[in-house]
Amino acid sequence: MNDEVRIRRICERDWDGIAALESRAYTGLGLSEGRVALQSRARVSPGTCRALEVGPRLVGYVLALPYPMYRYPDLARPEQVAFPSSNLHLHDLVIAESFRRRGLGRRLLRHLTTSARARGYERISLVAVGGSATYWSARGFTAHQEVVRPDGYGPDVVYMSRAVPSRGAGTPEPEPAGVSPRGSSSREELG
Repeated sequence: MNDEVRIRRICERDWDGIAALESRAYTGLGLSEGRVALQSRARVSPGTCRALEVGPRLVGYVLALPYPMYRYPDLARPEQVAFPSSNLHLHDLVIAESFRRRGLGRRLLRHLTTSARARGYERISLVAVGGSATYWSARGFTAHQEVVRPDGYGPDVVYMSRAVPSRGAGTPEPEPAGVSPRGSSSREELG
């Protein structure tokens, strides 16, 4: 097996695999959105959405799009337009179960952070689902308890954000363990 790891733009041939990864990550939590909604999120911000390959195999993805602070995508609706915002919302980051704990989630998160900085975003937000707020807090995300709990994201959700570090600031992203935002699969998928 070729173990070359590649992070690249999402292309049309990726969508069956992305939809399958998303379904496996979120169906058990009642949060699976389906292909049309996922594609709409990538369509409004293709520069911040990426596929992850190991060798020739799609093993993960990240979907992030500009969203005003304290707001988040409606899981029941596709995106229509990009919102002008200095905040980049990490909607999904999923790694296939058999490829977790290899640092691939960390690579995607680091890539996203670098991309956010290069594009002038000041913050990255997410909605932590499935009890993952502690996990994201350990990675520099702060809970915003004042934000109305998102409908449709499940019972144990927390809106969180962190500043995009300036170039060279801070330490490398810690290895994600497998917890989730609907902003990252981390709905158990980081890995």
